[in-house]
Parts: sequence; C-alpha cells; structure tokens
Amino acid sequence: MNAPFKEPSQTPVRDLPLAEAVRSLGRNFAARAAELDANDAFAAENFAEIKAARLLSLGIPAELGGGGASYRDLAETLRELARHCSGTALALAMHMHPVAAAVWRWQNDRAPVDGLLRRIAGENLMLLSTGGNDWLNGSGSAEAVEGGYRVSGVKRFVSGCMAGDLLMTMARCGDQVLHAGIPMRSAGVSIKETWRTLGMRASGSHDVVLDNVFVPEAAIALRRPAGVWHPFFHLVALVAFPLIYAVYRGVAEALRDDVVALARRRREEDDTQIAIGQLETALAAAIAAHERMLALADQAKPGMATTASMMSLRQIVGSNLLDAAQRALDAAGGSAYYRTHRIERLFRDLQAARYHPLAALSQQRLAGRIALDMDADDKTAA
Repeated sequence: MNAPFKEPSQTPVRDLPLAEAVRSLGRNFAARAAELDANDAFAAENFAEIKAARLLSLGIPAELGGGGASYRDLAETLRELARHCSGTALALAMHMHPVAAAVWRWQNDRAPVDGLLRRIAGENLMLLSTGGNDWLNGSGSAEAVEGGYRVSGVKRFVSGCMAGDLLMTMARCGDQVLHAGIPMRSAGVSIKETWRTLGMRASGSHDVVLDNVFVPEAAIALRRPAGVWHPFFHLVALVAFPLIYAVYRGVAEALRDDVVALARRRREEDDTQIAIGQLETALAAAIAAHERMLALADQAKPGMATTASMMSLRQIVGSNLLDAAQRALDAAGGSAYYRTHRIERLFRDLQAARYHPLAALSQQRLAGRIALDMDADDKTAA
C-alpha cells in the first residue's frame, strides 16, 4: 500500500522566482526518484511539495488568483521536473493541460470557466484527466435519473489520482458522451491500485472506479456525439500534447546527459563517437518537432487542420525520442544495463511516450484524410 498523501512540513518555495523554485523542487524529487521507482510507489511527498509551491495554479491568470505564467513557462517547468522524476512530471502534466485548456477558453472564447479557475487557485485543487484513455468514444455509462445521472465505469491510467481532487472525465449516455468534473471524494469513487508497470511508476496512474456515482445535471460541462471529432478535442490536441511531450523531452535530455558523461571515457573510439552522434541526431529531431508543437500551441487556433498537424508532430517527437532512447543504450554500453545508473530507469520511463493518442496508424490515416480534403470522422475514433 502506498503511503497516504500528506502536506509538507518544510518552508514553501512559492515566493521564490519560478526557475529557482522548480530547481529546488527538482533536487528534492531526484533524491526520492529511485526509491519510488523500485517500490512502485506514487510520489505523494512530491505532490505535497507541488501543492505547497502553488504550482497547481501556475498557469492561471493572476486576475483569477493564479501565478500568471505563460504556456511556455508551463512546458519548461514540466521539462525541468521531468529530468529529476519522470512520473511526477507526467502526473503534473495531466493536471496542467486541462487547466491550460480552461485558460485558453476563458481568454479566447470568453467561456464562463472563471469560477473553476478561481476554485483551482483558491482551493489549491488538482485536476485529474482521463481523456487519453477515453478519447472520442468515451467509456463508462451514464444513466439519467432525477436531477442528474448515475455514472459507472473504470477509468484507466489516471495519473496522480492519489493526490487529485477533481476527476475530469466522460461517460456514455446512449449515443452521446457527457463530460463532467467529478470530485474524488464523491460516494462511489474509489481507486484500484493497478499501476505496476515498466516505467513512469511514480505517476501512480491507477484505475479510478466509478460505481453508481451521482453527477448532478449542473455538473455536465459538455454533451457531444460519441465517436466523432468535436471542437473540444481540437482544443485538447492544441494545448495538451505539447505539455505532455515536454515531459518526455526532459526525460530524454537527462538520459542524453547521463550517457554522454558515461561515454567520455571511451570518447577516442570511433564506435562511441558514432553512437553519440546518432543519439544527438535523434534528440535534435525530437526537440525541433517539439518546438514546433509549442509554437502551434502559442499561435494556432483549434481546428481539424491544426489537430492533424499536431498529431503528426506528436508522432515525430515520440518516434525520435524512442529512437534516442535506443541509441542511448547503444552509446552507454553494458553499464547502462545496471541499476547503479539511472540510465535504465530513464529508458524505461521514455517507453510510455508511445501510448498517448493518436496511435501511429490512426494518426497517419487522419493526416492522409485531411490532406485529401476528406472528413476525419469514423476513422480515428480510437
């Protein structure tokens, strides 16, 4: 059983400049990372410190009580923290991206989400995301009852669920998908500890079980047809994936640094030089594509063409990061096989980059259909 979530006793770092605060947190996270990985343990203490540092409201505008950080600040924060504890950064990304989507809607669509953003900032709430598992079709069931719905289902890969406050999820009601925020303390909500995995162990991405949970009508934030693209998902594609892959970029950059340091003693060997060069090339391609993702998030508008571009870039970033991970093991040699180095842990953590939507074939089909001026629906509803 993982240790219960608890508030920290140390002095908060919320008043330090952002970069210094993040580095301070990173040092603490790095000291715990190996033990969390070895024990399949959720990073509860790390999230207590994240809450104390007010990072949960970092991207919320100052006029709504948040930190007023830019989107790029969020990505850089995740990238830096990922160098120290991959799982912590990934779970934090799954909070930051739905917050970023709400901020985008408030700033660009004048959507009435300011109440939610003020609550997150004022109450220091942590959101949990299930969209990557649900995607277009949604999962779970919603039965209409007096005053709302009864929702049941199992939500997989809910990163950070042991520290979270509000589950941002969806459920099927006939041919519609209903979106709602469900408090984790609601009757019928429980966590099933299933997260025994190859990597990203500290993210605590367990299953969340919804057993006849009452969701009031007023809590339904969105209704959409099941299995087809909706403007909501174009916004998710725009703001979520650059933040998620900032985490994997940070992991890969840490892996690269460790491998180069280890390989220096063999730097006169041609094979070492070539292997390091291959690693550098793969990582450079991933970084270039990720920078383009960040530029799209900063400049583009949600829409099918933008989504197709973002999903193509997500595939380029992911495949090159995985290639870089493979090259890293080749360059490090047999030493990387031992747990005395964190190289093998970083390699394992990077493997999770392959599992975020869209899968390769679905992404390629989507890119082809959009390029051919075809409708995207019914072909990527994974």
